[in-house]
Amino acid sequence: MLKKVANIVRGLSVDAVERADSGHPGMAVGCADIGALLYGESMNYDPDQPDWPNRDRFILSAGHGSMLLYSLLHLSGYDVSLEDLKNFRQLNSKTPGHPEYEETPGIETTTGPLGQGFANAVGMAVSERMLAERYNTTEYEIVDHYTYTLLGDGCMMEGITSEAASLAGHLGLNKLIAIYDNNNISIEGNTEITFTESVSDRFKAYDWHVIDGIDGHNIEDIKEAITEAKEITDRPTLIIANTHIACGAPTKQDSSSAHGAPLGGEEVKGLKENFGLPIDKEFYISEDVKEFFDTRREELKELRKEWEDKFAKWSEANPELKEKWDQAYNLELPQDLEEAVAELELDSPRATRKASGPTLRKIADKVPYLVGGSADLAPSNKTYLDKYSEIQAGEFSGRNFRFGVREHAMGAIANGISLHGGLRPYTATFLVFSDYMRSAIRMSALMEQPIIYIFTHDSIYIGEDGPTHQPVEQLESLRLIPNLKVLRPADEEETKLAWLEAMKRKAGPTALVFTRQDLPHIEKENGIEEFDKGGYIVKDAFKPEVVLLASGSEVSLATEIAGKLDVETRVVSVPDRNKFMTQEMGYIEKILGTDTFRVAIEAGVGQGWYQLLGKDDHVVSVENFGASGPGEKVAREYGFDSDKIIKNINKQLSEEDLL
Repeated sequence: MLKKVANIVRGLSVDAVERADSGHPGMAVGCADIGALLYGESMNYDPDQPDWPNRDRFILSAGHGSMLLYSLLHLSGYDVSLEDLKNFRQLNSKTPGHPEYEETPGIETTTGPLGQGFANAVGMAVSERMLAERYNTTEYEIVDHYTYTLLGDGCMMEGITSEAASLAGHLGLNKLIAIYDNNNISIEGNTEITFTESVSDRFKAYDWHVIDGIDGHNIEDIKEAITEAKEITDRPTLIIANTHIACGAPTKQDSSSAHGAPLGGEEVKGLKENFGLPIDKEFYISEDVKEFFDTRREELKELRKEWEDKFAKWSEANPELKEKWDQAYNLELPQDLEEAVAELELDSPRATRKASGPTLRKIADKVPYLVGGSADLAPSNKTYLDKYSEIQAGEFSGRNFRFGVREHAMGAIANGISLHGGLRPYTATFLVFSDYMRSAIRMSALMEQPIIYIFTHDSIYIGEDGPTHQPVEQLESLRLIPNLKVLRPADEEETKLAWLEAMKRKAGPTALVFTRQDLPHIEKENGIEEFDKGGYIVKDAFKPEVVLLASGSEVSLATEIAGKLDVETRVVSVPDRNKFMTQEMGYIEKILGTDTFRVAIEAGVGQGWYQLLGKDDHVVSVENFGASGPGEKVAREYGFDSDKIIKNINKQLSEEDLL
């Protein structure tokens, strides 16, 4: 029966691609047997409850093969209709070109950027182990499921896969089963032109259990491999399944032309003939396959109900654990969190990274589902939770991750942890290295995952490490990512509020950007209540002629300048410029004035600030790479000196008067 299921999947997949006149039929056809076994027998899930916490997760890392997944979701009973399959790749359909989280029931994560899904799967497998450690008791095992991921040659080539696989092997994630679609074909031709390594030896070196030489079209072979994988208790498993791309297509099997374009009418006809499918029927599903999945659906529903009965008994026996479970899965914050953070006493001058550290630890004490770590920079990022143990192989009760120097995988693993549910992750590195994880950050924003990204050492002020470590364009580039909240606080007080804003945010990621160097406490003349509007007045003037706008460390520079200027000057802190710009025009004009000379000061590229300035206003920024030297000297060299800025402002004011 599973072979019949696989053949139906092949027919549905090629028909959908033909109707859309675009898509990737090759993988969907080539991996149909693997998919049929997973959804038809191996995996535990319930289409009626797609978010059942103890379901097995399936991640199609090679997201271009999306019709494989959509076909299986339809057959197994998810809310994906035959009409949805016919609308493949059409605007506003449930079946977009690549799987998209929350657009389609049964999709665990958005995939398409190759390797991201594999790293997400590592995060989900980590979550399963951590939650099992937290919530399972000797009497009730309520967290016990597998994470499966299917990846192709492209995923294998991407560096993120190496990073994530290395960490997964180090952690011994035995509930992670990866299946490698080894079809030897990429877009440009046979993989021999670029990819000749031994994947088997590579993953063995990562400390994975490797099952090699499996016939990816032999369901019994695949079944035996999965059974073997489940018997391995100390490491993840990679199953290398040898397949034919576009298996069964008369002339396009094993051809790169089958990867990313419709097969064509004659090829589809020949393929259907080869698999015993009616050639005169589109989107054909046999009655016996329908009946098979109807029966399986009922069996899976009973399995889920059995778990719910066990969960109810566990809840009654462990009310405190149940309360923690609910808080974690709902991302509930304690009512006294703001008070606890406000009471935290932080002296100054203090680097905002050093203000962040104790703030994070205070929040972690109050929010037990908050977990995270750094890319080998915890002493610098100040992100280690010293009251709690760390995650290591065989020890998943802790809260500190040692991600190693693996920024890209770190971001994507955090996405997987968040998507799994039950934990909220944070990650940390230097701001300049946000470039290494940008794709993962973008995916967080796209999927609206509430990851907290901590970026320290935020400007040329870091000094002696020089231009390779001094971020110039990174802050502005992060602000360009839709749905990413970017906060750059100016002192210890703003840092505490920035953390609270990050914790309250559930519909997307937040980047917290902190300094290496010490900053003075800034007196806020009108209070700090308007911090959450993204920009507010910290030093006012009766009738301001000049308004200085700044973020982060440059706010204290702006206040110094304001104290020296001979004209009435207002200082505005803008910790979240994007949010400030969404305020009503009345508020923006109240803060910036309507007839003032505006000067934006930020130690990074300045293009974005012109949105808040007029044509005659001024920006003090860094438009070139930095230099090695003591931070303050580098800053002065690049114009971040109060006397230089005052001289420039006075000159421009004089020129305006002459006009």
